[in-house]
Amino acid sequence: MTEQFVCNPIGRVSSPYKEKGDAPAQGREKNLVSRIIIDPGFAGGLEGLTVGQQIFVLCWFDRSARDGIKVHPRGKMENPLTGVFNTRSPARPNPVSLTLVTIQEITDNILTVCGLDALDNTPVIDIKPYSGKIDEPMQA
Repeated sequence: MTEQFVCNPIGRVSSPYKEKGDAPAQGREKNLVSRIIIDPGFAGGLEGLTVGQQIFVLCWFDRSARDGIKVHPRGKMENPLTGVFNTRSPARPNPVSLTLVTIQEITDNILTVCGLDALDNTPVIDIKPYSGKIDEPMQA
């Protein structure tokens, strides 16, 4: 059974990464600055965010492949094929990315962040605060 959902972007990324090959496998590998331009209708949702705060940015990787269920981790053919759900590959059935970034500046409806790995003009679908109490691994 195929069920469909509607997911509307809350904004777009303005990024130094213009082409697929430009972006690092993980944003923190280059730690460059990007901007998230929030649509004015969602700008009120930024209230309470602060400079220096870490947030998760969820994007829709609209230029990623969606046809595979197994990938070579980090796109390296020498790595054995593994299930996509055991990787951070952008090639997945639903190309939702989750990236932890640090807010550098907030101006009106624009967040300047460090560590985002999204291509320029990538749709942003949500933002959530990082919380060490919740997001750090549970003790065994």
